[in-house]
Amino acid sequence: MLEISNIDVSYGDVQVIWDVSFVVRQAEVVALIGANGAGKSTILKTISGLLRPKKGGILFEGKAIHNVKPYNLIELGIAHVPEGRRLFSDMTVEENLDMGSLKGDAKDKRPETKEMVFDLFPRLKERRKQATGTLSGGEQQMVAVGRGLMSRPRLIMFDEPSLGLAPILVKDIFNVINKIREEGTTVLIVEQNVKQTLATADRAYVLENGRVVIEGTGESLLGNEHVKTAYLGV
Repeated sequence: MLEISNIDVSYGDVQVIWDVSFVVRQAEVVALIGANGAGKSTILKTISGLLRPKKGGILFEGKAIHNVKPYNLIELGIAHVPEGRRLFSDMTVEENLDMGSLKGDAKDKRPETKEMVFDLFPRLKERRKQATGTLSGGEQQMVAVGRGLMSRPRLIMFDEPSLGLAPILVKDIFNVINKIREEGTTVLIVEQNVKQTLATADRAYVLENGRVVIEGTGESLLGNEHVKTAYLGV
């Protein structure tokens, strides 16, 4: 579904991604793991069109997207749930969700998609008329995930979805990711909770200093000695 081919990415004159390649197949959960500053979020921003690769290319369902404007990618079936949620705090939960479904098929099917989001997150249905800025951190993360799903994506990318959440809410977020995959949506996830992420992912890539250094199934990387030492504290 998604193919990243030998991309280099820079912020101005500072190169942060070096010759990175990986693939995401349909209905997989694929994880990018690594330390802070490894380049994980930069890769998601590049896929989303917020940054442009200096070299290499990105294919989505066989079509080049590395020169497509970010606002056009949503209609191609790509959604990005960014780190830090980026919600409209003065708007209600329902209004924030509606912002994820402003065009095309997503707008036409907004009511049924919203009910699907409310089934995943019953608390949001209870708070649908509440200003998003008054919600807890966990509830705001639910809104961010729900807003991403409102576009009816075929590929959804999560950047640190469990950041700052209590352990019980982290479990809820990963349960939702599993449900999303079961429904046939492809997931690409960047996450600091390496153990939980690898337990969920079909496959994963380890980034260090802007380069892919290890790849394999989630299960195999849980047993990898370098991963255990560097990221699992074993």
